[in-house]
Amino acid sequence: MIGRGPRILLLLLLNVALVFGGLLVFDYLGLIDAKQTLSPVLSLFRIRRRTEVKDLGTDQLLEEQRYAKMEEALTLREEELDKRDQEITLQEAEIQQKLETLQEKEKSLEEREKSFNVQASLYDNKVANIEQNARYLTGMPPNSAVDILIKMEDQDIIDLMRATERLALAAGEDSIVAYWFSLMAAKDAERVAGLQRKMVKKPVTP
Repeated sequence: MIGRGPRILLLLLLNVALVFGGLLVFDYLGLIDAKQTLSPVLSLFRIRRRTEVKDLGTDQLLEEQRYAKMEEALTLREEELDKRDQEITLQEAEIQQKLETLQEKEKSLEEREKSFNVQASLYDNKVANIEQNARYLTGMPPNSAVDILIKMEDQDIIDLMRATERLALAAGEDSIVAYWFSLMAAKDAERVAGLQRKMVKKPVTP
């Protein structure tokens, strides 16, 4: 029979084996990291440590998600700004086109106004000249005045006759036009008749 001493030693070795075996099982299941503690002992039996898997951690994952959302928001903002820039560019082009149109219209109106002023000035000068000539003819002897009138163009004669009548009316005097016509008729009745027809067709005086 085996003595008491050897049996106690055998039991101790059996207990140690059970403890090591339990630790290895728990380590395998991932409940504990026994291999790191027992690495000197395990190295004797050529048992390698379990490779550690690095955990990124919840905080780092949340930070990455936050940066991803920020980048997405910045991208959307940039697209929105690009769209607004395009709209502003189109609006500026439309405003510029309208401004150019208004400037062209304003320039056209200015040119028309200048043309009107020139024509009005010419008309005023023409009226003033005709009235001055009418005064000269009125101050001459009637026969001398008729000799000058009969050499003029029909429209010039009509303008002078009307100016003479207008001046006489303004001065409250009798017009000498009828007497001029009578003297002209003695020299050229047919022309006087033509002048009278034209004056009836165009009664507006200059």
